[in-house]
Amino acid sequence: MNFLAISGSLRAASHNSDLLRALARLAPAGLRIELYRGLGDLPLFNPDIEASDPPSVADLRARIMAADALLIASPEYVHGITGAMKNALDWMVGCEAFVLKPVALLNASPRAVHAQASLREIVTMMSALIVDEASVTVPILGAKLSEDQIVAHPEIAATLRAALAALVDAVTDSHAERR
Repeated sequence: MNFLAISGSLRAASHNSDLLRALARLAPAGLRIELYRGLGDLPLFNPDIEASDPPSVADLRARIMAADALLIASPEYVHGITGAMKNALDWMVGCEAFVLKPVALLNASPRAVHAQASLREIVTMMSALIVDEASVTVPILGAKLSEDQIVAHPEIAATLRAALAALVDAVTDSHAERR
């Protein structure tokens, strides 16, 4: 099984990216989690160039389509998701990449409630299947935990493993329903 993890932060020291990298390290055998690193390479969404299918956009779409599920973590800026995350999602609206795709929404800060609500609304409108049991908030920002510390933290690691198990179950269930 292959999951694609997308961080809405372009910062090198991003807590959301640390969270997603920690998830990849906590994944059980047989589950591969790839962290998408091209968010900052996407051009600004422009319907006039959408038909030309810019290479970075085509690459993101292909990765999303190939993934069994998505893990998305985005920081909150002025009560919303980051511009980089919104831009990436805007590029995906005109295709079916998110349609019936199981998605876990992860939150590295309990204070980031507006971004989570916004992200939930957007991906729901894109027809994704949000897996509530896999969508968790963990207090990484307040605790200032590094990727290594997240992996080593007993409670947080258990929460993240449970979230991954719920997402794997949702993917398995969706594959069974399609048969």
